[in-house]
Amino acid sequence: MSDMIVLNDVTKRFLSDRSVKGKDGKPHWFTAVEPTSLSVKQGEIFGLMGYSGAGKSTLLRLINLLERPDSGQVIIDGVDLTQLSASELRIARHNMGMIFQQFNLMSNRTVFENVAFNLTVSGYPSRDVHKRVMDCLEIVDLIDRAGHYPAQLSGGQKQRVGIARAIAPSPKVLLADEPTSALDPATTRSLLTCLRDINEQLGVTIVIVTHEMSVIRRLCHRAALLHQGQLLEVADIRDGLIQAKTPIGQGLVHED
Repeated sequence: MSDMIVLNDVTKRFLSDRSVKGKDGKPHWFTAVEPTSLSVKQGEIFGLMGYSGAGKSTLLRLINLLERPDSGQVIIDGVDLTQLSASELRIARHNMGMIFQQFNLMSNRTVFENVAFNLTVSGYPSRDVHKRVMDCLEIVDLIDRAGHYPAQLSGGQKQRVGIARAIAPSPKVLLADEPTSALDPATTRSLLTCLRDINEQLGVTIVIVTHEMSVIRRLCHRAALLHQGQLLEVADIRDGLIQAKTPIGQGLVHED
């Protein structure tokens, strides 16, 4: 199985509060991601796990260059995104869907229109938009909600719309940033089943950020365990069991 995602020594720093100065009087920089290298196989479900402030979401956003790394390479399906022009990067992002923690739906558009919008901006043929939207809504079991507005939906239904929107352009990679954090346990289980089905049926590579170890156990094939911007290890998951080797990794694994 070939690598779909390869990160080579990626790093990311952010400028702290400008009023905070270091001993030399210069602005203080916070390192969110230390030099990190990892790879994700084609068709894999890969988790990013760690305590708050571990750098999980930043690392996820480096994959599609929503955050540009200060150094290192981000290679998606053999293409180094860091070497692309702005226009080339916009095209490359069509192969990467994104699911957000807070849904990010347009409140003044229906479920159908929210999903269709993503197709329109990606240059999908207009004659095929209706069928593609309905196909995606069928995958997430929301055909009967096509004409509803976000305010008429439950949290789980809103997240399913987000998933349908993300998979509409047929991406090779699906990035999910804490997609279950606002959901109750039963809805979370249903959503994880939906993501697993999408992975198995469409072969989409999924990278998911979560602070919930139960999500990692139920969904992922492997997971990167992160701590204070550093990659501790990449752990295999078999039958819901995570084989962590480092002390901090073992602490993460045994927390629920």
